[in-house]
Amino acid sequence: MLTDAAIRRAKPQDKPYKLADSEGLYLLVNPNGSRLWRLKYRMGGKEKLLSFGKYPEVSLAGAREARNNAKAEIQQGRDPSLTRKQRQAEAANTKNHLRAVGEHWLKVNAANWSGVHLEQVTRSLERFVWPSLGNIPVTEITPPMVLSVIESIARTNAKETARRVRQRLSAIFTYAIARGLGTEDPAAVVKGALPPLKKGHMPAITNLSELREMMRVVESLPAHPVTILAIRFLALTAVRPGEVNAMPWSELKGDIWSIPAERMKMKRGHVVPLSRQAIDVLEAVKTLTGRGPMVFPNARWAHRPMSENAMSSLLKRAGYFGIHVPHGFRSSFSSIMNEKRPEDRGIIDQMLAHVTRNQVEAAYNRAEYRERKRELAQEWADMVLEGFAPAVSLLNRPRRS
Repeated sequence: MLTDAAIRRAKPQDKPYKLADSEGLYLLVNPNGSRLWRLKYRMGGKEKLLSFGKYPEVSLAGAREARNNAKAEIQQGRDPSLTRKQRQAEAANTKNHLRAVGEHWLKVNAANWSGVHLEQVTRSLERFVWPSLGNIPVTEITPPMVLSVIESIARTNAKETARRVRQRLSAIFTYAIARGLGTEDPAAVVKGALPPLKKGHMPAITNLSELREMMRVVESLPAHPVTILAIRFLALTAVRPGEVNAMPWSELKGDIWSIPAERMKMKRGHVVPLSRQAIDVLEAVKTLTGRGPMVFPNARWAHRPMSENAMSSLLKRAGYFGIHVPHGFRSSFSSIMNEKRPEDRGIIDQMLAHVTRNQVEAAYNRAEYRERKRELAQEWADMVLEGFAPAVSLLNRPRRS
């Protein structure tokens, strides 16, 4: 019978060779140095072979336990090769299960990510990946298994989310390979089976009257009031949706919203002057969320940011799929305000937190023009919400059943 010492002493040779244990179990030592557990058995008069994984990921004791389980199935008339994945999962140390590998990958990358991004990545894996693939060893996950997960996300029209989840899975499999826990990246293979995303500008309404009409439609729908208020606030401030989704009360001081660098795409702090209508939104939503840390929290967990898809889903229900997306409010603001105030192009770009490619101009424009920004923000709010009811009226909208 084999011992761990004998296995460690086994050196690769020019040809594969076997180290026998007992009852058909043996270790196959390959010229490349890999050591693979195999079980030879007979079923229906035919000789068959069962794999239990690699040593040392599958220990000697684990391989023997898997062999015993397989033998028990044979005695009951069941072919153990039909439950191969279960046998390998039992034999393998849980450290090579996808969820264990993924959680370690998250810890390694956490120091380089913003808290919001870490939260978003973690929640996407918890929601879409761990339930179906989390308890399977990375060595046993196939491209069709990954494709099934990605396609199920894409079927809900969340194609961008599907793309991100596939990228995150690929990074986890690559990490597993580097750590000696995996051998392939099935998520990379899947990329070629997915339809390419159409590149171009994000859908956006850039006509003021059409934008106002869309706002009326959206605010008339049965929906969670926090989501409706978040869309109104996003339209008024023209920041990126993620900056609203994860907005804490602590970033607000009077009529100024200061977004720290770690929450900004370009890693530079951004100051947003708030119009009267934007402050009106904050006062309304505070009656619902003021006791928690987030201004627009997740519908289920008050301490977590709003779902990435909450505002997008509401716009789709309003009939604006492919016409306008949450990020499109930035294009609306830029197009309409640049047409109305072409002399303020540089200030409008600053309000959008754009970074100019001209280094001289960038240095010159370090002046914040805070008062002019405040005037433009108020002018924009007055145009967009002319004739609209106060934000507090949105608190009593019917909720979606």
